[in-house]
Formats: sequence, C-alpha cells, structure tokens
Amino acid sequence: MSAAGVKNRAAALFAVLVLAVTAACTGGDGSSPSSTSPSSHTGRSTDVLAVKIDNVAPARPHTGLERADIVYVEQVEAGLTRILAVYSSDLPPVIGPVRSARETDLELLRQFDRPTLAFSGAQSRLLPVIDRAPLDPVPPSKAPRAYFRGPDRPAPHNLYLRPERIPFMASGVDAVAELGLKVGARPPGGEPEDSRTVRYPSASVTFTWSAGSERWLVSLDGAPARTVEGERIGAGTVVVQDVDVRESDFRDRSGNNTPFTETVGSGDAVVLRDGRAYEARWSRSSADADTVFSTPDGRRVDLAEGPLWILYAPRG
Repeated sequence: MSAAGVKNRAAALFAVLVLAVTAACTGGDGSSPSSTSPSSHTGRSTDVLAVKIDNVAPARPHTGLERADIVYVEQVEAGLTRILAVYSSDLPPVIGPVRSARETDLELLRQFDRPTLAFSGAQSRLLPVIDRAPLDPVPPSKAPRAYFRGPDRPAPHNLYLRPERIPFMASGVDAVAELGLKVGARPPGGEPEDSRTVRYPSASVTFTWSAGSERWLVSLDGAPARTVEGERIGAGTVVVQDVDVRESDFRDRSGNNTPFTETVGSGDAVVLRDGRAYEARWSRSSADADTVFSTPDGRRVDLAEGPLWILYAPRG
C-alpha cells in the first residue's frame, strides 16, 4: 500500500475509533488525576462552550472544529498559535485535540455570560486565576469520563473531549449572537480578495475564497485544514484583528514567557466576507463589554452565514 493510502486508512480508522474509545485520562499538560466520581450531566446550561485546541502539525487534522460557531486564533509561546473554539448552536460528539488554557482566554471569554471552558490543564500559578474567573472550568480533573486519549498520535496531541459528558447543554443559538453580532447583507464597497494570510512568528493561517462553496477555505502553516473525514474546513466570515501582544507574568515548563493578547482596547481590523475585504475598526471598552466591529464611517459590520474566524494578529 502507498504511503498516502496508509495515511488515509489511518485517518479513517481514527474517525471510527474517536467515537468508540472509552478510556478516561488526565490532562497531560497541567491538570492532575482525579479520584472523585465523574461529573454527571446536570442539564445546567451556560451560553457557550469554549474548548482550547492544539494547533501544531502533529495535532492535525482537528476533530469537531468545523462545527464551531466561532474560532479564535491566538499567539502562544515560541510564536506558535492555539485555537479557542466556541460552540453553542451545534455540538459534535468529539472535539480536540484539547490543550492547556492561557491567561488571554480569561479576558477574551468575559464577552460571554458565564461560559464553560474545557481545557487539558494550565500552568500551576494560573490555575487559581482560572478558578476565580467568571466561567465554569472543566478540565479532566473535574470531568475525567469526558476526556480520552486517541490512538493515532502521541501525547500531548491526542486528548479529546466528549461534550455530552460535561455539565453543558447547547442552546441551539449561534454563539455570535452573544457577541452582539448579526448576519446581514453584504455591505457596499470593499475590495476583491482571493486570499489573505495572517502571519505569526512561527505560524500562519491562510484564507482562500471559494465561490463554489461560498466559504473562505482555511490553510494552517501552508497546508489545507481538513476534518478527520478529509473535508476542507471553511469560514463564512474572517476578522483579522490587530492587537497588542505583550509578555505576561506566566511561563511554560521550558521557561518561555507566555504572551498575553490584549483584547480590550481598539484598533484596526480587516473583515473578509463574500470574496471581498473590508477595512474596519474594533473597539472593546472593558473586559465586560462586547467587541464592536464597525466600518471607517461608523456603520456596523454584519457577518455572512457560516462559521466566524477571528484572528488576533500582533501589531507590526
């Protein structure tokens, strides 16, 4: 069998196994084993489920990312990126690979009303900060039956979440509504855009317009982003948000400083939708406020149908 055939067969096998594996596990990169009884599904509902997802080559293809309402991309250590995927209208049976939380996530998620945050663990000094944040943290130590290790790749790139096993119930309403954003008609103006690449020190994300699918097809570090079934991942609207990225008070296990992305403030943005690029401004007055996206003349920016990707791009 060819190398491509072996790879495709392995991916197909994992797509089946990802729904069948039942072994519980620990967080792997910061959380501790739990000897308590597993969390049961209480039916309690917060507005959104946010899942911290790995975004390096060994972690791909992602599982369940295509069904997120909102996908945030943020810079982490060594100039790499991680994803914070937000779900509300639709929950896949499995999401991952799940990785550790960062301080940036806490400020970002204050735009939502008591969100649930699923993550593998965190730097030890950050854990009490997460516990004090206005969200419901659900690492493996609190819901061990909700997480499992996949068989197709090595740790730490193989931790997956079964959302039905945590105390969260999807509202059925698109999470963008929680941000005060709306789907609407394409605004006038804009410039034709076939492709846009957002670069980080050690990573890149490219969006290529597909008129046939009416989506911006996503590529990660130059390779097409695909589901575990091999389908291309796409976005209806893309927002590239220029932000300040500074050092935080936290470091990873290797001593690298964890960057903090400032999501409160204001700055320039570019909105990609319907094969066009629109210059915009973003503004968020406080951590408790929504981020407002507007055109240079002050009009609200409406979204196209489909997933929303927001990329926090370090100001050059």
